[in-house]
This record gives sequence, C-alpha cells and structure tokens, in this order.
Amino acid sequence: MTVDGAAADLVPMVRAEKVRKHFGRLEVLKGVDLEVRRGEVVCLIGPSGSGKSTFLRCINHLETVDGGRMWVDGQVMGYEQRGNKLHELGDKEICRRRTQIGMVFQHFNLFPHMTVLENLVEAPRRALKEAKDAATERALGLLDQVGLGDKAQAYPRHLSGGQQQRVAIARALCMRPKLMLFDEPTSALDPELVGDVLTVMRDLASSGMTMVVVTHEMGFAREVADRVAFFDAGQVVEVGPAQQVITEPRHARTKAFLAAVR
Repeated sequence: MTVDGAAADLVPMVRAEKVRKHFGRLEVLKGVDLEVRRGEVVCLIGPSGSGKSTFLRCINHLETVDGGRMWVDGQVMGYEQRGNKLHELGDKEICRRRTQIGMVFQHFNLFPHMTVLENLVEAPRRALKEAKDAATERALGLLDQVGLGDKAQAYPRHLSGGQQQRVAIARALCMRPKLMLFDEPTSALDPELVGDVLTVMRDLASSGMTMVVVTHEMGFAREVADRVAFFDAGQVVEVGPAQQVITEPRHARTKAFLAAVR
C-alpha cells in the first residue's frame, strides 16, 4: 500500500538496495544503493555506459532488476511480496503504478500524427479515464506553463527540438505524477535550444516535484540538484550535496571525470 499521512515524509520516494542488472554477460548495474527523498532533485552524472540510464529505467520498471530491490513511494516496484518471495505483478498493475511516474526521454517520443494538445490529453483520457474537458483544461494550462500556449494545434514536426521536449515534459505532467524521471533531456538538442528546456526543469524543481535527472549539464546539476550521484562502471562511486560533489569531489574517479568535462 502506498504510504500516506505523516509517515510519508519518512519514506524515501525512491530507494534502491543492491540493485543489479545485466544484459547477457554484461553487468550494467553492480549493486547500486541510492535514496531519493520526497521533493528532492537528484542528478545522476558519469561517463557514457556507466549505468545511469539503466538505473533510471529500473525505477519505473521499464527494465527489470536482476538482483536487489527498488522501492517507489514505499512499494517494491514491479513486484509484490507474498510471504518471503517476490512475485512480478501483471502488466495491468505495473502500468497503473507507472502512471504515477513521469518520464522524459532524450528523443521526445511524441505521437507525430497527433497535435500537441492531442499528445497531452491521450494518456489522461485513456489511462486515467478523465473527462475530455478536464484533461484539455489541464493540458492547456501546462502548455502555458512551459511557454507553448500558442502551439496546442501544431504538430510535432512543426516544432523545434526544444519545443518538442517542453511538450514532452508537459505531457508527463498531465498525468499528475509524484515523481519525474529525465533521461538526458537536452542531449539531442542544438546548444541554443537547451536553455528553454532547463528553465522549465528549474521551475518544476522549484515547485517541489521529486526529480531524478540523468544529465551531462554540470551547471544545471550544480544549480538545481539537492544531491548528485556519480556513477562509474555500474556503481555509485560518490554521492553528496551537488555543490560539494561538483566543486570539491572526494573520489579520484569523480575528480578525473569532472576535469575532463569542464
């Protein structure tokens, strides 16, 4: 059961305990331990192939863990415990739980045959069974919030990459998630388009949304994140306050990585 009431503040929104994941013989996650508190912004940094995106996908069970456990809001994600054993949930229940977790990908994943507004109201109407008028009203408000109130009837092909990514963020927020996951949301954008997306993410963080962000934007991580976790070779090598990890890292591997990306 989802934790609520006064006890909710004591339960992390995300808790990973010795999480392992492998693809064939390649072990991508090697016993990751990490917690994300409610209302916290945690940025995951590290070299490509270090396991950041795989870990993010394990949070909402887009990837199943091969060892350890992942909790979201006090529930073991993707499973239920019966006695001493874990049993994987059915697709319907997994999808229901996943509706509470918004995810923004590198490449937008908008439906090209739908208008911007149709992209936003599709999931609330189908998954949450919301009335059309209510879903539309919230969608239009979110488009205003991300600076695209005049693009409701446009198609994705008529938008810049930065605009499409802001639509993708608004689409995720339409589901009223309790947690937002961002998988390198600016990496596919031209440099001049990155700023508008990061501004939307800053505003979202300021609103108190719990966020886990895989990013190479060190300035954003230093400014917005409460904590930063440095991944390397499938492990969390260092985690701590953003300012400390980025400006005064303690681990030699973190120091080498940050020196290379500056």
